Amino acid sequence: MATRTRPAPDNPNGSSSGEPVRSEARERLLSTASGLFYREGIRAVGVERILAEAPATRATFYRHFPSKEDLVVAYLRGVDTDTRAGVQAAIEAAPCPADALRAIGTVVADSLASPEFRGCAFLKAAAEYPDPEDRVRQVILDHRAWYTTTLTGLFAQVFGNSPRRGKPEHAARHFVMMRDGAMSGAHLDGVDSVGAAFRRGVEGLLTVLH
Repeated sequence: MATRTRPAPDNPNGSSSGEPVRSEARERLLSTASGLFYREGIRAVGVERILAEAPATRATFYRHFPSKEDLVVAYLRGVDTDTRAGVQAAIEAAPCPADALRAIGTVVADSLASPEFRGCAFLKAAAEYPDPEDRVRQVILDHRAWYTTTLTGLFAQVFGNSPRRGKPEHAARHFVMMRDGAMSGAHLDGVDSVGAAFRRGVEGLLTVLH
């Protein structure tokens, strides 16, 4: 079903500071949509389905989300926030940068075995929003840029001034590539074997390239 976009006031979805206005209805809509989008795909889930399962009225929906795209952006930003929190927690708990990278890798490997796991939310969304100028696509790219930059900084600390020092940005991109592959192929090739292979790959980046 096509999603209607309503004319919006100056700041229909937020406060004067630009932050979204939190309300029980908004959080219920976002939570319901997030679960459906992740499990079934974004374009496969229409506004009417979300309204029925929330439940909420159409007027309530458009008061908080002027369009379905605004809801999709909010969904992905929520995933981004959760991912950043998980990475930051891993970094803060680790005694050294190398262990921080191992901990981030463990978070990825452990997620593969979750009964709710359906792949990477950002990779799934990217397949549905291929236009590089799309707002949704930009949220995806911003998330991946942050993830890669964070890993690059950690690898730079691990490699230090070693005579066999690799390029931290190369190691970070290698990590992301392995993560993408693990998240895409875990249910095809076996969660246990893919998770173990991913962990070995992370260890290889830490020990072979410096």
